Amino acid sequence: MSKYSVPEILENVFLVGVKDWNCRLFDALIPLPKGTTYNAYLLKGEAKTALIDTVKPGFEGELEAKIRQLTSPAEIDYIIMNHAEPDHAGGIPHVMALSGKAKLVTTSKGAEAARIYYGVPEGRIEVATDSSVIDLGGKTLRFIKAPWLHWPETMFTYLVEDKALFPCDFFGAHIAEGIYDRDVEDLMVHAKRYFGEIMMPFRAMAVKALEKLEDFPLEIIAPSHGPIYRDTARILEAYRKWSKGETESKVIVVYVTMRGSTWRMVSTLMEILLSEGLNVELYDLASADLGEIAKDLVDSKALVLGAPTVLGGAHPLAVSAAYLVRTLRPPLRFGAILSSYGWGGGASRQIQEILSPLKIEIVGTVEAHGPPTEDNLAEVVELSKALAKKVREVK
Repeated sequence: MSKYSVPEILENVFLVGVKDWNCRLFDALIPLPKGTTYNAYLLKGEAKTALIDTVKPGFEGELEAKIRQLTSPAEIDYIIMNHAEPDHAGGIPHVMALSGKAKLVTTSKGAEAARIYYGVPEGRIEVATDSSVIDLGGKTLRFIKAPWLHWPETMFTYLVEDKALFPCDFFGAHIAEGIYDRDVEDLMVHAKRYFGEIMMPFRAMAVKALEKLEDFPLEIIAPSHGPIYRDTARILEAYRKWSKGETESKVIVVYVTMRGSTWRMVSTLMEILLSEGLNVELYDLASADLGEIAKDLVDSKALVLGAPTVLGGAHPLAVSAAYLVRTLRPPLRFGAILSSYGWGGGASRQIQEILSPLKIEIVGTVEAHGPPTEDNLAEVVELSKALAKKVREVK
């Protein structure tokens, strides 16, 4: 049996999760250029032992081996399920089979999910509320209900004596590198990307959770994806900003072009926006990383979407991008659309219909019939200036 590294992150608190270095796509949607982790934590009290979260199916053997380096799995008294998603809860049936006495601790919604997804019998489930306390002997666990971060059953676990928070997906990052925040130089880039991908649609619930956390001193934050935070102030401040939807004088431009017509309009717009002093991020949908787009949607005030017409509607890549924006619900205030067509338009109309639930102010559209003319490009210049004015004036 391999001897694994099992860091002791606090006294008698051990990181027993796994690093998935080779995972490159999450949920058949989110690119993972640097892999991810499925963090799990073993807490050994003077009287009892608890496991906080487990691992994705397929990694149960490594989880078990790491636990066995510390104790017999049969000695686990509690398995804390902060979140029912399989990348954190998929190892529950395996661990519960190893410890016949272990109780699964979760919210009432989590109890329902545990029965449905993992076949956990009702008699082995202990429902946690905001007032619940588990004493392991010198280590006291409290629970904080945090629904819709990012499933309805989610909760956080707080270790009182060590002022440590185990928030599962909240404060996470998809990166396999490092153990602690100081180990990853660009960690906040990955944290922002993760927030955009996972938490941005639930910003209102994130604000409520952050308000709850004000009652808890936090010296360490140990999420279930990515590094553990010892500098808790940095990630807390970032999450406060992102959750409130605070934006910058920034425009994200995403486009697809087939024969260069849409690109000519996009490049003209880019030159004007940059000359107006705005921060502009550009993505070609033919090769763009969707995680990077999500990251820049977190704090952009405006979106420009460029797309040619294909058979009466927008290019399929632009349709997909528009649906992604609608799904992630970023704090955008303004939008603009650039389009070109051959024998018939329709791209601009379709994109506006997709984005309409976001209630973004569409500052304008420009549609070129064939290659853009000088008149079309003049329209793009005027639209760019109008958009820049809107972005600068709105706080």
